[in-house]
Amino acid sequence: MMADALLEDRKGTILLIEVTAGAKSDLFPAGYNAWRNAIGCRVTAPAVNGKANKAVIGLVSSTIGVPSSAVSIVAGLTSAQKKVRIDGVTKAQLAGLLFS
Repeated sequence: MMADALLEDRKGTILLIEVTAGAKSDLFPAGYNAWRNAIGCRVTAPAVNGKANKAVIGLVSSTIGVPSSAVSIVAGLTSAQKKVRIDGVTKAQLAGLLFS
C-alpha cells in the first residue's frame, strides 16, 4: 500500500521513493513498488553531478505544492532508493495530496 512509503518524523514526513533517472518524462508519483516499499519517481535529468537529485526535489515540491526549500534528500544521494523529507507536512496531509 502506497501509504506505507510515508514515515512521519519530528520535522515532517519522510517519503520512500525509487528514482528512475534519464526517463522520457518527469512523473511523480509513478506507481508503487511493493517489494521495495517505495513510490516511483521518474525524472528526465541524468544521474550525473546531482542533476537527478535536484530534479527529484523540484518535481516532488511542485507536485505537493511546497517550496523546494522544504524538500530534502536525507538518505540515498547516490542511490535509486531515496528517503526524501518534506518539512512541515504531516503523513496524513501528504497522503491526501499524493493519493487523492
